[in-house]
Amino acid sequence: MFVHNIKKFFPLYLLLVPGIAFYIVFKYVPIVGYVMAFQDFKIGKGLFGSPWVGLDNFYYMFQDNNFLNALRNTVIISVYKLIFGFACPIILALLLNEVISSRFKKVVQTISYLPHFISWVIIAGILTGILSSKGIINYVIVEIFHQDKIVFLADPRFFRSIMVITEVWKSVGWGTIIYLATISGIDTEMYEAAIVDGCSRFKQAMLITLPSMIPTIIILLILNLGGILNAGFEQIYLFYTPPVYPVADILDTLALRIGIQNNFNYGVATAITIFKSFVGLILIIIVNRIVKYVDKDHGIW
Repeated sequence: MFVHNIKKFFPLYLLLVPGIAFYIVFKYVPIVGYVMAFQDFKIGKGLFGSPWVGLDNFYYMFQDNNFLNALRNTVIISVYKLIFGFACPIILALLLNEVISSRFKKVVQTISYLPHFISWVIIAGILTGILSSKGIINYVIVEIFHQDKIVFLADPRFFRSIMVITEVWKSVGWGTIIYLATISGIDTEMYEAAIVDGCSRFKQAMLITLPSMIPTIIILLILNLGGILNAGFEQIYLFYTPPVYPVADILDTLALRIGIQNNFNYGVATAITIFKSFVGLILIIIVNRIVKYVDKDHGIW
């Protein structure tokens, strides 16, 4: 049957090849490198010539104060992004669904989607200029409010908030795509029945639209929890500086410094990566089981 389907729908299966090749090359092949976490890896000796050290790299990782600080920062930043970044696309999708003018709706969608396609490098350059000591924000603070300048990106009090706000701004429009697709699949007869019963637009959104989005919301929540230790390497790496290391250093930036920039300790850097993957897998399994326990019809599997 499987071979018959491939022959029958060969052009469609052929479209899967680039996607499958991408995941094989960039997701599965690099797993071979995880062996470095159990070695005192030396570039000259390679994966098969470097001496084995067992779990020494993991012991070193857990005893390092920098690791504990990076883990705490990663969890804090990720939780903030999850709380604010996960809810905003849902709210925006509900609001866009209530817009009557299709032209205005398309304009809002386009404007909200655009930041997703802007590189973090460009955003970092623009934001650095705006928030610098000579930027427009400090100009207003000094000239209008007659207060001292604030170097926002070098101030630990503001760094995490800036990271969360910019992440939400960049991703909120793109995140609404799935929810709007879910809303478009809701049976219109449900809304017609609600109108007959005298439900307002707000009640229709709360009693019909939002409950119909629950399965999609749950799946995306489980997947996002699986990446709870991915606080956004590219974003933070482009913004952070030594003055904000205590609140900005995350597991990815720590692995970069240990593995490449400072110590060239590839084993510990790989151990950090494995730790992240293991925690993400455990969280996905636990949350999925909780969801299945509450409602058997929901969950990833």
